[in-house]
Parts: sequence; structure tokens; C-alpha cells
Amino acid sequence: MDNIDKPCIAVLGATSLVGECLLPLLLDTDAKVIAFSRRTPLNATCANEWRKPGDIVAANFLICLAPIWVLIESLAWVEKLGVKKIIVLSSTSRFTKQDSSIGSEKILAQRLAEGERQCKVWAEQHGVELVILRPTLIYGLGKDKNVSEIARIINRFGFFPLLGQASGLRQPVHAEDIAAACLAALSRENSDNHAYNLSGGETLSYQEMVIRVFHALGKRPRLIHVPLWMFKVMLAIVRILPRYKHWSSAMAERMNQDLVFDHSYAERDLGFKPRAFYLEARDLPK
Repeated sequence: MDNIDKPCIAVLGATSLVGECLLPLLLDTDAKVIAFSRRTPLNATCANEWRKPGDIVAANFLICLAPIWVLIESLAWVEKLGVKKIIVLSSTSRFTKQDSSIGSEKILAQRLAEGERQCKVWAEQHGVELVILRPTLIYGLGKDKNVSEIARIINRFGFFPLLGQASGLRQPVHAEDIAAACLAALSRENSDNHAYNLSGGETLSYQEMVIRVFHALGKRPRLIHVPLWMFKVMLAIVRILPRYKHWSSAMAERMNQDLVFDHSYAERDLGFKPRAFYLEARDLPK
């Protein structure tokens, strides 16, 4: 079939971690894939075309993997694309960080919630189907900002500090499972104008999650359980390194909070079946 006859899928934020997992899946469909990103990756063959955000093309679908507020800022452009369905990633952080003691985290939760609200209003006004996907803690390919950061700290210092027992429950979800959910939402009928939580296939404590990272690295777990005041001192030292300057005490406090979400609706409507949390070598930072 010639490209002119194919449905067109536009992907905003195509060079993101989930984008890297999603583009090959989209190329296996009978659709033309146009990836939008500020930069073109070395492997530009993972899409039919690469464009800059703001370029006007005709598209049937849009998948937004950029932060949801980027989509809100781009709605005038999206309208020109003529899309009939939008899949957009939000985050369960809109719930878990809304009462954070850190101002920047509360602002993030507010931006996510407001972004979802504005997306829904715009979609209803323009007759566009909308599916919002809210992942929990995303990991994979050694490029995430969650599990990979734990691995980097272990590699750098040889141990990992935990606040108290770090008993808070987590549901890490692999980026490939998020990509599969995006693809399913694209083709699934009657999933329009819904929001789905996408949690991982296994619930485990924060401490157990860290232990699994040690094992994946081939290292014996070395955990240091410290009180909050000591953790704040250690944090102040670590934040001298540019990579960790955004870390906060609220992150440590959440080690003992349960951040658990039900994904049964996504399982029902999207066939979402996330994997358990077992790291492969490719999931570790290089």
C-alpha cells in the first residue's frame, strides 16, 4: 500500500525512553509513522519521517510521550494536524506528589492534573478521542531516572542508603510495557476519553526493589538503614554532584510510603499485562 493511503501516526517526544520502545512497534503496523523531536537520533530508520515540533503534516493519530504540558502548549499545532485520536502520557505522580512537602513536587502534581483537565476539555470541544495513560515508576534500557539512578549510586558508592526499613510498596513498570499499552490504546475501540493507571506486574517494597538491582549488577546487597536526619546530611553531600542536585528529602520519605495503583481497567480495556520486576543486562546503565 502506498504511503498516501496509509493512516498516519504522529509521535511527539519520539526520542524519549518510551518512544524508543514504541517506534519499532508502530513500524510493524500498516501505518505511516512521523516522529517529532527537537533532535534526530542516529537510528533515524525507526520512523518513516522525522520532523521538528511545529511542522504541519496530516495525521490521523497523535501519541504524545513528551510531558503533558508540552501537549497543552501545542494544541493549536495539534488542531492543524487534523488528528482524530490522541494518546498522551501523564503520571501517577499527580496523586503521589500532590501533598509533598517539597514545593516543586506539588507544582509537578498540579501541572499533571491541570494538563489532564485541559486535554479533556480540548478533546471534547474538538470531537477528538482522548486516552490518558498514567505510568507508575518507569524503568528500562538503562535510560530511566528511577531504577538506573539506583544502579548508578550502587556502582559509585558500593552501598545504598535507605530511610528506616524502606517498606513502602512499589510497582515498577517497564518502558516496553508502556509502549505496548500505547499501541493497544491506539487500536482499541471504546477506550476513548478514558484515563488508565499503568502499574507494574509485581508489587514489592522499596528495599526489595533495591536488592533486586544489586543482584542484577552481580553485587552482594549492602544496605545502610539510616534515620531521617542522617539521610538529610548524606543527601546534602550527594547533591554537590550535578547529577543528584534535584534529589530531595521527600524522595527519601516516600521510601516508606505505599505508591500502589490498580491497573485492572487497563488490563480489561487494553489487554495490559506488565511483566514482573526482574532486570536484564540491557536494563542497566552502561
